[in-house]
Amino acid sequence: MFVHGDNLSQKEAHQTKYRDKESREYLAQIRIKYDAWRKENNNIKGPLINETSIDSKIISKRVSLLNNYKNFIDQQHYAEKFDSRSNLHSSVLEEFMYYLFKDIVSEFSSGALIGKSHTFKDIFFQPTGYREMLTRPYALIEKKDHDFAIGVRVNSTLVSEGSRHVEKDIWDLPAVAIECKTYLDKTMLQDASTAADQLKIRNPSALYIVVAERLKLTGSVTLSKNKIDQIYILRKQKNTDREFTYAESYIKNPIYDDVILHLFNLVRTFLVSPWEGGISFGLDRGYLK
Repeated sequence: MFVHGDNLSQKEAHQTKYRDKESREYLAQIRIKYDAWRKENNNIKGPLINETSIDSKIISKRVSLLNNYKNFIDQQHYAEKFDSRSNLHSSVLEEFMYYLFKDIVSEFSSGALIGKSHTFKDIFFQPTGYREMLTRPYALIEKKDHDFAIGVRVNSTLVSEGSRHVEKDIWDLPAVAIECKTYLDKTMLQDASTAADQLKIRNPSALYIVVAERLKLTGSVTLSKNKIDQIYILRKQKNTDREFTYAESYIKNPIYDDVILHLFNLVRTFLVSPWEGGISFGLDRGYLK
């Protein structure tokens, strides 16, 4: 759930890295700001399942808190000390997704899956021979990391008939999967498109979304051919190289609350709506899709 906080804690407790004086000072400064950001978000309630007139105000407050924290942690000295490989900065958006959806998901169930997830992707059976096939399933479970997911955790039990050997596993099944990016380029888009396609093969009803702060795509890229349900560019801004990002002349757009509101409403509508489909349902209407 608190993926950014966990990242910060790992750096604070690391036995070999981040032990120099400057790193310790920076981590202490970030810890103060992070704890305040987390506390303020946990003190906010909503939005919930039922739409209300104050939903936009709630989301605006959450986005304001996000912008304040991002402006702090994205300062040049922090960004250069903890580069992209450390995932400190990129995990902020992942944790924000939890704050945005935690209350609506908890209304459905306190046991619902929410947060960063190692989700079920596919299952294969690979016994070493027919005799072995009769004794156990030899199931191989393939899983996929998602930055953020809303779904359910399923306990699976597989056993060959006539055998006492049981194979157990836990599957995270996403209803909604969200990939979070600092910026979205062509390679990232292709990877996300492949991930969306793989998810929908096993879970056709799932919703797959990409959320990025900035865009690094040209107008020649065709979006209609992929199975990503929606792509959000939170700052409504093109990406720029790091050396220009910290120039005095650079204008950094905020994360816009109307974009986050659209994201929330898309997910809420999906979660509360029936996922009816199939031949029987279509036949009653006279059209199948």
